[in-house]
Amino acid sequence: MPRQAQDTHRLILAGGPFPYDKDGTVFFNRERLLPAKPRGHYREYTVRTPGVRHRGARRIVCGGQPPTKPEVCYYTDDHYASFRRIIE
Repeated sequence: MPRQAQDTHRLILAGGPFPYDKDGTVFFNRERLLPAKPRGHYREYTVRTPGVRHRGARRIVCGGQPPTKPEVCYYTDDHYASFRRIIE
C-alpha cells in the first residue's frame, strides 16, 4: 500500500481531519465487490495521488462503527474496480 494510503489510514483511525469534503461519506458498495452489509456500514476516504489535482482514483473504504475503530478496511487504486483488504 502506498505511503499516501498509509497516511489516510492513520487519519481514519484518528478521526481526521480529512482533506476532502467527501471523506467519511457513506460508500454504497454498488459494485458488490465487498461483503454485503446494511446501508451506511461502509465509509469512503480519498487517498491522495501525487501529481493529480482532483481526488483521483485511489480510496480506502472502511466498514463498522465507530468509524475510528473500523471492523475492516479495503484499499482500491482503480476507483472501486478491485479492492485489497488492509491488514493491520
